[in-house]
Amino acid sequence: MLSSSSTAVKNLPLKRRLCFLLKLVCFVSSVLIFCEFLIYYVVIFQCRWPSVKGGAHMAEKETSASVLKAIILADTHLLGEIKGHWLDKLRREWQMERSFQTALWLLQPDIVFILGDVFDEGKWSSPQAWADDVRRFRKMFRHSVFTELVAITGNHDIGFHYEMTTYKVNRFEKVFNFTSGKLITRKGINFVLVNSVAMEGDGCAVCRTSEAKLVALSHKLNCSQQKPNHSNKRCSDVEKLPASEPILLQHYPLYRKSDAECTGEDSAPPEEKNIPFKEKYDVLSQEASQKLLWWFQPRLILSGHTHSACEVLHAGKIPEISVPSFSWRNRNNPSFIMGSITPTDFSLQKCFLPFESRVFTIYCAAGALLVILVLAHVQLLTPPFYFAQRLISKHKAV
Repeated sequence: MLSSSSTAVKNLPLKRRLCFLLKLVCFVSSVLIFCEFLIYYVVIFQCRWPSVKGGAHMAEKETSASVLKAIILADTHLLGEIKGHWLDKLRREWQMERSFQTALWLLQPDIVFILGDVFDEGKWSSPQAWADDVRRFRKMFRHSVFTELVAITGNHDIGFHYEMTTYKVNRFEKVFNFTSGKLITRKGINFVLVNSVAMEGDGCAVCRTSEAKLVALSHKLNCSQQKPNHSNKRCSDVEKLPASEPILLQHYPLYRKSDAECTGEDSAPPEEKNIPFKEKYDVLSQEASQKLLWWFQPRLILSGHTHSACEVLHAGKIPEISVPSFSWRNRNNPSFIMGSITPTDFSLQKCFLPFESRVFTIYCAAGALLVILVLAHVQLLTPPFYFAQRLISKHKAV
């Protein structure tokens, strides 16, 4: 049988074989282009900016001018030279780059926030490795002048508290212009950036500096929110800021016992939900959490770190959203948050990226179809059409 098949292949006209080869190349190229490029457009195109409540009462021109469109993502974990295999690094970085660039092109946000753990090995990186990681990050997360990118530090960027040094903190701050206790105000909306790792409360040098900046900033914000006719000598010489209640941006979530109450398809797996969180490692300590709530009375808290989604209500009124990881290395269904924010209101919507399992399924199905086509072409497999035709002919003969 094998000899007859090989003879059949040799007897095929050259033109026919070239035509078949061209069809195979087109088929394979189409699958690659769809799975590695077009699928990101197909999936992210379905995401829509949420509307804020006040938007219906404002004119269209005024609405577009006053609403800040923000994308929030977390835990990109760019692999380094120590633990990152070159193939894994290549695959994950391509996925994140395509997702980010597609989201920018389709959604055109005003600002993008990355909630820490930008790098996977920042806590260990040598100066040369750090420079290479930063170069790759800037390539992947490049953006136009019309979109601002703000990155918050995480434990993988500067190390856990026992690994954190002034050198590592300054190195991150120099690249990303990040400072704990920094206020970013856009369209009258106040965002407070917090270095979660420095909220240890043990009086270390970095911790003291960070907390002092946060206290000073909370004083400014509290004075700015007082009514004009309210006299307070402590606020007489304080710089006035927009009176909008702040939004806290940080890496560690505020204290919660576990993810047991978290729901949704991108929440933690059932076997992990009831595992108790460790303070100052998985979440902020109760003391640090209470400090931030008391200092700022935020209207919203956005955090990362757990790699899974969760929504928590603090003090019965302050929502915290834990943003899942943006990397397929950490989960099969990465996502990011789209926020439409005004000085008095906000609305959030989750945008999922392509599921890696579905991409793998497409590749497997395409591979199986490719094998069938090749076998049928060399007559090792009877095409279904001819097989059915023969059955019909035999049935008629009977």
